[in-house]
Amino acid sequence: MLTIRLSRTGKTKQPYYRLIVSEKARDPWGVAVEILGNYNPRTKKADFDAERVRHWLSRGAQTSDTVWNLLLSLNLVEGKKRQIVPPPKKDETKKEAEPAAVS
Repeated sequence: MLTIRLSRTGKTKQPYYRLIVSEKARDPWGVAVEILGNYNPRTKKADFDAERVRHWLSRGAQTSDTVWNLLLSLNLVEGKKRQIVPPPKKDETKKEAEPAAVS
């Protein structure tokens, strides 16, 4: 399945992203099917090829939640904003309790 997502290309503490189309299972820093534009979160400047984005969406490409919300803010797609939930943090209390139970 093809997905439209961001691939980070910036230096340390200077994020800069490319908007790419690639296979979902492939590495986002690997070979992309197509580069659709770029995004600089520091200046909030997004330069996307709107025609190509619509083309890939019509061909069935899925978007990541972040890209979907970004495309909504640029009025390239219509719909509701997706809630982005960060992954849960690992419990450090469980890690400390396990060695005590062993002894």
